[in-house]
Amino acid sequence: MTFLGILALILIATSLVGHFSARIGIPSVIGQLIVGIILGPALLNWVHPDEFIHIFSEIGVIILMFMAGIESDLGLLKKYLRPSFIVAILGVVLPVLGTFGVAEMFQMNFKESIFLGVIFAATSVSISVAVLKELNVLSGKAGATILGAAVVDDILAVVILSVMVSLLGGTAGDAASNGPGLLVTSVEQILYFIAIYFVVKFVAPFFAKIGERLYLPVGQTIMAVILCFGMAYIADLIGLSSVVGAFFAGIAISQTSAKQVVDAHIEPIGYAVFIPVFFVSIGLNMKLDGITSDIWLIVILTVVATITKLVGAGLGAYLSKFDLRTSYMVGAGMVSRGEMALIIAQIGYQAKLISSEYYAAIIAAIILTTLLAPFLLKSAVKRQPETS
Repeated sequence: MTFLGILALILIATSLVGHFSARIGIPSVIGQLIVGIILGPALLNWVHPDEFIHIFSEIGVIILMFMAGIESDLGLLKKYLRPSFIVAILGVVLPVLGTFGVAEMFQMNFKESIFLGVIFAATSVSISVAVLKELNVLSGKAGATILGAAVVDDILAVVILSVMVSLLGGTAGDAASNGPGLLVTSVEQILYFIAIYFVVKFVAPFFAKIGERLYLPVGQTIMAVILCFGMAYIADLIGLSSVVGAFFAGIAISQTSAKQVVDAHIEPIGYAVFIPVFFVSIGLNMKLDGITSDIWLIVILTVVATITKLVGAGLGAYLSKFDLRTSYMVGAGMVSRGEMALIIAQIGYQAKLISSEYYAAIIAAIILTTLLAPFLLKSAVKRQPETS
């Protein structure tokens, strides 16, 4: 039962640090990420990223993105679909080019240079969602564009990663190499997005009606959670991130009569237990071993990764006729790499696309960009409160 003590420690620490972070005007997400660094292998070494932490953090990010879907305006998402595509594409191209240049500067081989670009092309919108929710600006044109771009970004990252592991991966037994071919996976993902229409139109309302008829006080919420976990599982099964499935499950529920009830029930569950563990889990990946010898790689990689994503995604928004301040907000919302980049880095490391010589420095840079992102986003929101 050791995990109960670890969970209690995490919740105590995140509650206290989150409280004081909010008191001094720092997004509470930052405090929770720092708790992970302090309690984890980097400093105190009390908490380790084991199976328990992994499961709770997975549930945490799924619930967070499910709530984001519930609170999103479907009309706005449709309206800003084109800007989302432009933001996502430029937000991938510039980081790939920039980090490739950094890799070449530090004399990595061509395969490692390309893969470094893939790692930092990823976006973890879950961090931005938490900050946007905290600042009450999730429902607006910038929020809708960030969410839409994150879905496109996720698909691009999965496709590029699949191609690289298939063509350049050095581990024959890697799951991505032995799994279905890229063409099959692409067809499955296209069918998944087609199926989302039917989920929104027919499945979610059907689940909501069943929930109403159940002789349970939380019947609608149970059915919504089943839909959420089911869509997240299928998304993961076909090579997409589970958060994509959870987000669209939230969109589907938002179009039913159960929206208010489910939102009111699911938020306390997420923020009381699972979501704090998710943010702590990102900090737990930070290690100080060998950082001093790679300090310049970490610093330059962090700066380039931050600026290229900020400029690339922001330029995409500006080309979509957003004003400069809103464009900056969109760019800031796409900076965080979080769990997406960590997962891609781990897959690439296992497939021998990146060597152990640079792995710790890359992880450190991912954590640092994730820590910087909420500060950038908060400053962007302060420049222009999102009211539209």
